[in-house]
Amino acid sequence: MGTSEHDIEQRQKRLQALAARGDLAGVREHAAELHPSDLADLVESLDEAQQIELLSALPTELASDTLAEMEEGEERGDLLAALTPEKGAELLHDLPDDDAVDLISELEPDEQSKILAELSVDEAGELKGLLQYDEETAGGLMTTELVEVEARLTAGQAIEQVRAQGQEVEDFYTVFVVDADRRLLGTLRLDDLIIAHPEESIEALVEEPVATVMPDVDQEQVGRLIARYNLAAIAVVTEAGELLGRITFDDVIDVIEAEQTEDIFRLAGVTDEDELKHTWTQSVRTRLPWLLLNLLTASLAASVILLFEETIDAVITLVFIAPIIAAMGGSSGTQSLAVTIRRITIQGSGSARGFVAKEILIGLVNGAVLGGGIAAIAFVLDGDPMLGMVVFLAMWGNQVVAGFAGAFIPTTLDRMGVDPSVASSVFVHTLTDLCGFFLLLGLASKLLL
Repeated sequence: MGTSEHDIEQRQKRLQALAARGDLAGVREHAAELHPSDLADLVESLDEAQQIELLSALPTELASDTLAEMEEGEERGDLLAALTPEKGAELLHDLPDDDAVDLISELEPDEQSKILAELSVDEAGELKGLLQYDEETAGGLMTTELVEVEARLTAGQAIEQVRAQGQEVEDFYTVFVVDADRRLLGTLRLDDLIIAHPEESIEALVEEPVATVMPDVDQEQVGRLIARYNLAAIAVVTEAGELLGRITFDDVIDVIEAEQTEDIFRLAGVTDEDELKHTWTQSVRTRLPWLLLNLLTASLAASVILLFEETIDAVITLVFIAPIIAAMGGSSGTQSLAVTIRRITIQGSGSARGFVAKEILIGLVNGAVLGGGIAAIAFVLDGDPMLGMVVFLAMWGNQVVAGFAGAFIPTTLDRMGVDPSVASSVFVHTLTDLCGFFLLLGLASKLLL
């Protein structure tokens, strides 16, 4: 039976109380009861002095895993920098190199140098090599720790190499097969290797890789490939095919979560996840520019009303109907926008082409149904069947515009190389408001007056 959330919370509180009393021996004794992820939550809830004391009290391996599980950002980097270079190097030494480089990349260059100087030449060199890659690329995600065998070996010889290399590699799922120049030839399943005859050639067992990536490929593309082909790990190679490292599915899960969170924030006009930790003044500075932009676009849409003052004076019911048509257009546009951006995010750039026609068709059907409903309401309020027809046509037309805009705008921005989640929402809502007001009031001025 697994540990309940309540039990975890109670253990966290007990450790927090021990740390507050300075009982480091007690912390060390009970820390193993918690998973590093839960310990990371505990560490983040403490002040910096307590964080340092707690990490110093933990066994090195557990302290390393706990630090790696903390949320990426300034706080984690500050905590690592606050430790002595010797202690920092000790913690990094116990981590896989991809996690270690993620941590050390959050430090200032001089702080990095102090910690790297405490590591062995080989280990420091590996981390420096990984630091050259952008953190949001395949190179920034990969680890150089992997299990590889040469194709010229027999199955028996390969098993011996796997046993030896596996002692130094954490959680390997795939054996990579290379030639004498370390060019990737393919992958080898562990079960195939184990049941193979000891004298059978690895060359006969190797499978061509389903997908590989080069180190400069964006992390979103890596995530899509691993999800598409259900891979446990994907190889990172040079243009010449030389094996550089691997990216495992657990690293990609974090990437997908981070990218989706970023898209959600951007779609809402918030810059990034740091908003969750901002003070109220920081949040104001973050959100106000977007709100000012929305104020300008909303004013532009509302200015249409000024062009039809005589029409509104003559048919006062239009004041009630106009915001409904605009709001329904905005809602439908947001639905179309969300589906289109989701498709682009999961399946990649260009995948939403052809979506425009589908969303227009959806708008035609939804518009007919919604238009009939709002036309009936208008007829009950005013008693004029022609007003009902005007309202029906305006709602129908705006729903088509909403479907078109919700698919066309993000697709176009994507083709232009602009992140569609950043600016699409403002454009879609402005267009549906403009068209909703203009269709309703324009048709009313022509057909009712």
